[in-house]
Amino acid sequence: MNTVNKPVRKKDAMQVLTGQPVYTDDIAPADCLIVKLLRSPHANAMIRSIRTDTALKVPGIEAVFTWEDVPQDGPRFTQAGQTYPEPSPRDRLLLDRHVRFVGDPVAIVAGKDEACVDRALKMIKVDYEVLEPLLDFRKAKDNPILVHPEDNWEALCPVGADNKRNLCAHDECSGGDIEEVLSHCDVIIDRTYHTKACQQAMMETFRTFCTIDTYGRLNVVSSTQIVFHCRRIIANALGIPKSKVRVSKPRIGGGFGAKQTSVCEMYPAFVTWKTKKPSKIIFSREESLSASSPRHEMELHVRLGATKDGIIHGIDLYTLSNTGAYGEHGPTTVGLTGHKSIPLYGKAEAFRFTSDVVYTNVMSAGAYRGYGATQGLFAVESAVNELADRLHMDPIALREMNIVKEGQIMPAYYNQENTSCALDRCLARVKEMIHWDEKYPVRDMGNGKVRSVGMGMAMQGSGISAVDVGSATLQLGDEGLYMLSIGAADMGTGCDTILAQIAAEVLECSVDQISVFGADTDASPYDSGSYASSTTYVTGKAVEKCALRLREQICTLASVLLHCSPDDVQFQGDSLSAPDGQTVSLTEVVTASQCGSDIPLAATEKHTSPISPPPFMVGAAELEIDLNTGETKVIEFAAVVDCGTPVNPNLARVQAEGGILQGIGMALTENIRYSSKGKLWENSLMQYKIPTRQDIGHIRVEFESSYEKTGPFGAKSIGEVVINTPLPAIADAIYHATGTRFCELPITPEQIAMAAQNNK
Repeated sequence: MNTVNKPVRKKDAMQVLTGQPVYTDDIAPADCLIVKLLRSPHANAMIRSIRTDTALKVPGIEAVFTWEDVPQDGPRFTQAGQTYPEPSPRDRLLLDRHVRFVGDPVAIVAGKDEACVDRALKMIKVDYEVLEPLLDFRKAKDNPILVHPEDNWEALCPVGADNKRNLCAHDECSGGDIEEVLSHCDVIIDRTYHTKACQQAMMETFRTFCTIDTYGRLNVVSSTQIVFHCRRIIANALGIPKSKVRVSKPRIGGGFGAKQTSVCEMYPAFVTWKTKKPSKIIFSREESLSASSPRHEMELHVRLGATKDGIIHGIDLYTLSNTGAYGEHGPTTVGLTGHKSIPLYGKAEAFRFTSDVVYTNVMSAGAYRGYGATQGLFAVESAVNELADRLHMDPIALREMNIVKEGQIMPAYYNQENTSCALDRCLARVKEMIHWDEKYPVRDMGNGKVRSVGMGMAMQGSGISAVDVGSATLQLGDEGLYMLSIGAADMGTGCDTILAQIAAEVLECSVDQISVFGADTDASPYDSGSYASSTTYVTGKAVEKCALRLREQICTLASVLLHCSPDDVQFQGDSLSAPDGQTVSLTEVVTASQCGSDIPLAATEKHTSPISPPPFMVGAAELEIDLNTGETKVIEFAAVVDCGTPVNPNLARVQAEGGILQGIGMALTENIRYSSKGKLWENSLMQYKIPTRQDIGHIRVEFESSYEKTGPFGAKSIGEVVINTPLPAIADAIYHATGTRFCELPITPEQIAMAAQNNK
């Protein structure tokens, strides 16, 4: 291969590196009205009255909107960016008289500058009827306090939702007789795990600007992963036809799933639609931390049964997920806790997976890299690590005996066949990379410090099978340059570059000859969006098919010039030749297409897949722990990923390193706590501690490639699987160091120090 599997530099690297104006706020019109939100100080309350007359008198204020400007009995909507019909319940109004968490919008204020808007926000007087909040998600199901008592709440999909029971979703699935299988197991691990909400903490906060175009349509430019879903969400929120809305995105300063939810777009859209003036909203860091779409808090009860020789025969998992005040991604996220963890163990004779998703009066959750698999893998992999210790077995050796193999049917993964898998090679290579045999389980370094190791496995998916759609349009233009138009969103992941590499491989040209445009609902072909690890596998295959179709059309036109059959034309990148040796350049073909020709040099292709081949990963962590203070440092993290063919090894490696760092943060430092009245304490990066490159030692990533025949040039996904292994690996390493097994994340220095003292 000439371009695929090569470390091509990102197409936007120099523009971003040199600080060119490429992000949303860089390109917003200078005369935009500034939009800000007045937010509820209460976790659960009804607005008795709201006075805005004084605020409206502030010089420069254009408009103030409240619940009185939004029909309260009208249809509700969801902010979740998922394929229609949305599994997430329609439970939101643009502005609701009933506020359901501290930070819920109460009023929209628009003015000529920040100063006047900030002043007006302080002058709005709200009289609340404060209600008792429901803050404990363990007590939410069938609680007399209803987060959504309204009658116009609606669930479009049969996901087991019932707002009168605080249920956003419920599901049960199984294979085999789990109770019978567990009753014959020699060892049963029975544990409950708790993972808290975590913030994506992307550098670019939520932001959008809106204008009205020449034809009276609403133009929305937003930092979003989901331009087509965002268009539908805005239309539903405003009660206007989708044909009146255009959504496009510039460069995105990180998303990690946060921008799969339309957190902010509808507010400036509403202002611009009402005033017909440009407007923009820029979330502060505090708003992005306290009124956004973090990972779902979950409690997971695992029962895992095995024989005394280490063969895992049954896994029983119950997941309770806290969706918060609204149900975005609640029904879909929870499924991955079981469907992306249980299938790793191919010898299990039975499984059961049950889940409940409940409403509470805290900030609503959403999509975050890993999308539920992260929580499920922490629980199941931690249980497997405990099983290994209970049986006095090496955890790598135990997994080698149990892992799913290529060609196996995976009952807990929707009965899909494991079509490509290098998990066994990943295990073997990680063991070598971290020198496992010399370091396992713990070594005393003196001065109260120890070094210990732990490991974990992971799988994810490559798009949502039989749901996600990727599309591509390719055109051949002047001088042999190609224009690739896509609806997928590059969030800094490099998908523009990767998709260009796939096109260039088919068209036998350099990546520099492929210009990439996207994403724009008016100009791009439909794409589900950049989420669910779908871009390389689903959209990439669409690009491959599209490039092949365009190549055929180029050959058809060239055959006219060469006076031969299209089947006889030899495509050679920048030229084409006939069997008699006659040649024409690609530029000559383009020129011929522009005069007296009815053969289009453009193609559009679409792709969806009935399967979602999982990527696999094995990770191992070496920690240095000060047993006196609890200070914990990741000295080394070794990871091996099977993502099929890495289209761009450099970008794949960076993806893996970033995901591993996020997983380390979730395991050790990223904490979410609420007051007794529902106020979030960690509302800035001074309190919410994300790790930096200086906080860790070495992250080493390698690839053991399988070949996925249904993917473009054998590729599978990599974006999400990489965040999942640090959690169980770090928790197990801490157990080896302290003798205490932690089942709640994050694991703090205070907890580690206390455990070490108690186990002396």
